[in-house]
Amino acid sequence: MITVLGASGFVGSNIVAYLERAGIEYQAVTRGQQWPDGALGHVIYCIGVTADFRERPYDAVDAHVCTLIDFVRRASFDSLLYLSSARVYLGRSGVAHEDDDVCVNPLRFEDLYSISKVMGESIVVSLGVKGRVARLSNAYGRRQSETFLARVLEEVRVRGAITFHSAPESERDYVSVDDVAEVLVKIALRGRERLYNIASGVSVTNAELAGAIARHSGCSVAFTPDAPAVVFPRIDNERIRSEFGFTTAPLLDALPSMIGGRT
Repeated sequence: MITVLGASGFVGSNIVAYLERAGIEYQAVTRGQQWPDGALGHVIYCIGVTADFRERPYDAVDAHVCTLIDFVRRASFDSLLYLSSARVYLGRSGVAHEDDDVCVNPLRFEDLYSISKVMGESIVVSLGVKGRVARLSNAYGRRQSETFLARVLEEVRVRGAITFHSAPESERDYVSVDDVAEVLVKIALRGRERLYNIASGVSVTNAELAGAIARHSGCSVAFTPDAPAVVFPRIDNERIRSEFGFTTAPLLDALPSMIGGRT
């Protein structure tokens, strides 16, 4: 039995869709619902605040820490997989591995998100063998909304033009949510490690993304002058590749269908 908490969100809903396709028994707990009584089996904790955390900082802390503590104290489960974020690596250089130290600064408001995620990670890891953490990079695919990529593609469809507010050299790791859902279920059921990076292992720059979108859609592309560079390190995914044979479709290959048929 798998119980998905936050089943109405982007990642949670795609996990549920995968469980249905795979014929795996599950319970889906959506926003505002209380988790069921009794044993919950293997839990995947997808509750969280993402793109709008700057406008909802207290909600982010509540979702990533306070609700988690309440669940851990009161629920009965075999294991708990906590969905964290590769954003905790923002600002690093080189390659980010799961066992690297994470550096945050409470004087930087932007770090509130990472601080809350790291606190959640620590709570789950304190459970011992019952607790696992997945640090997810930028997932893309069905039902995506409010993400950086979703906003970019919406501009293409609605305006036929894109204005990037981060520099061309900004780069992120993008990973298909279908592949994310499958590997998260595998980790929940039989993961051997305590912490996993869920990433493609390949970074895509804004310049590469903009060029590919322009080629496939014919839209115009612009960058805000003096836009900041948002640069993530390359995220190592050797752990999920060696343990689960993980592979994922490159974002640039998936763009034509995501644009919606515009060529």
